[in-house]
Amino acid sequence: MRRRDFMTLVGGAAAAWPLAARAQKPAMPVIGFLSSLSPQELGFVMPAFHQGLSEAGFGEGRNITIEYRWAEGHYERLPVLAADLVRQQVAVIAAISGTPAALAAKAATTTIPIVFAIGGDPVAPGLVSNIGHPEGNITGASFYTSPVVTKRLDLANELSGGRTIGVFVNPENPPSVTEGTTLQEAAATLGQTIQILNASTEGHIDDAFAAIVQQRIGALIVSSDPLFFIEREKLVVLTARHALPTIFADREQAEAGGLISYGANRPEAYRQAGTYVGRVVKGERPGDLPVVLPTKFDLLINLKTAKALGLEIPPTVLARADEVIE
Repeated sequence: MRRRDFMTLVGGAAAAWPLAARAQKPAMPVIGFLSSLSPQELGFVMPAFHQGLSEAGFGEGRNITIEYRWAEGHYERLPVLAADLVRQQVAVIAAISGTPAALAAKAATTTIPIVFAIGGDPVAPGLVSNIGHPEGNITGASFYTSPVVTKRLDLANELSGGRTIGVFVNPENPPSVTEGTTLQEAAATLGQTIQILNASTEGHIDDAFAAIVQQRIGALIVSSDPLFFIEREKLVVLTARHALPTIFADREQAEAGGLISYGANRPEAYRQAGTYVGRVVKGERPGDLPVVLPTKFDLLINLKTAKALGLEIPPTVLARADEVIE
């Protein structure tokens, strides 16, 4: 072989080596992200989710890819979106912002790991059988506990003037229904009358407020639910129109003009979910990771709203506030 031919052969092979190396580079793990909400509604907690991923050693576009699927408050879309992620054989499904998303993911696969972040009890609807040892292919973080729900009832009692307390419940969301049941049982022990107001669409919210006026309800509790979070501005407007003392689940609802919110730190649950997703990608089994429950709860009172509504917040309630908007 002539020297020139030999050098051409060697040079061509050397040029091909980087291409071969690139072709053999392992593909980045793909995380399926399934949400009951829209990107806009979930934007405030996404930094916390990515922080959790970062703490586990992952960054979107750096060493993982994320496939997003958004139901935008339409729960009926969730099974199709979950099935699509399963078809793509993602490494793990992050079922975020609502039990319906987590239930849809669980129904779609028994093999792909699932990590949820929800505002409801994960045991009652059958997501997990045990908080400490979830077993199966699913675990996650919840910002719900029964004492939180009954504490909202205590607050509503102090604001209702002895009248009936209304409770907004979404019948299509099992944890929301469970909240209503928990409140009814707690109210029965106190001799307090509770009126469940079902709403699973924006139109149902208007119908519920018509019932509130007819039944002269004295205070309102809004259960934790993606629909009520999405429609928080509408709820704030309607409660203001009727000067109705209202207890919300999320601080964002009070920040939007609601009177009072009492609940756990939602971003912290999303941070923990992000950490769990990273740990699962690294090889840990969801069933070995206990469901994370909240340990800190904040009472937020919007005094600006109270003044606008002509409502006086009892000193006993003000004294317990962690934060006041003036």
